[in-house]
Amino acid sequence: MRAALGFAASIFVSSLAIEARAQDASPWQRDGHSAVRLLAGSRSGSVLLGGIGFQLQPGWKTYWRTPGDSGVPPRFDFSKSDNVEAVTVLWPAPTKFDDGAGGNSLGYHDQVVLPLRIVAKNTDKPVTLRADVNYAVCEKLCIPVEASVELAFNSVASTEDSALFAALDTVPKPANVGDPNPLTIRDVKRQGRSEVLVDVVTPDERPINLFVEGPTPDWGLPVPKLLDHGPPGVKRFAFALDGVPPGVNPQGAALKLTLAGGDRAYEFNINLD
Repeated sequence: MRAALGFAASIFVSSLAIEARAQDASPWQRDGHSAVRLLAGSRSGSVLLGGIGFQLQPGWKTYWRTPGDSGVPPRFDFSKSDNVEAVTVLWPAPTKFDDGAGGNSLGYHDQVVLPLRIVAKNTDKPVTLRADVNYAVCEKLCIPVEASVELAFNSVASTEDSALFAALDTVPKPANVGDPNPLTIRDVKRQGRSEVLVDVVTPDERPINLFVEGPTPDWGLPVPKLLDHGPPGVKRFAFALDGVPPGVNPQGAALKLTLAGGDRAYEFNINLD
């Protein structure tokens, strides 16, 4: 009898854990090659941590906020949410892919969680996040996907906290040119009118990637290329000032540089001299 009661109790506890986990993550919304869902972190105060999780079939990818030489960035609409003032999407450092047309696209494969910083309008009222998600999944061809996901933030201690904090660790940390980090940008300078050189210091020979974004989405700067030869002690990247909107002078433009290597990633905001 005691054995039977113990088994029943363990089943009950397990079912509670499964129910709690289900409350902290929405059901997967699946298409033929991917799936998407929302994750809720522990609720405390007016600023909440959440996430959008993507699963991708082997060989398929989706895109970063700036897709590179080709691709479509994800788009999110949170306007149907309840008691939500604002949502900020945070982006883990992307991977660089060959786009099959001589260029590079930037994004994610297998699985990724994009952390969300959610500001509640009223801390005393329930928060329900609703997201209309538009993204593309690509192998050799790209397929557009639309999904609608919904999740209430209820838990004082969420079962998804560890996954969300792990995702936060993959978001590039703010840095300044010349910071004494093991992986850092030492210098950024113009070469002539149409090329920018970026000198990077790295602690080892592991591959590193550098990405550049303009001040507005209509900028389409190319993915920086690692040059074969650079000054002693640095890796030199170069990119052309192509993709600048017509009629815009790039002098003084605010650029965002993302540097990623190994388990480190940093984000640098610069003004183009």
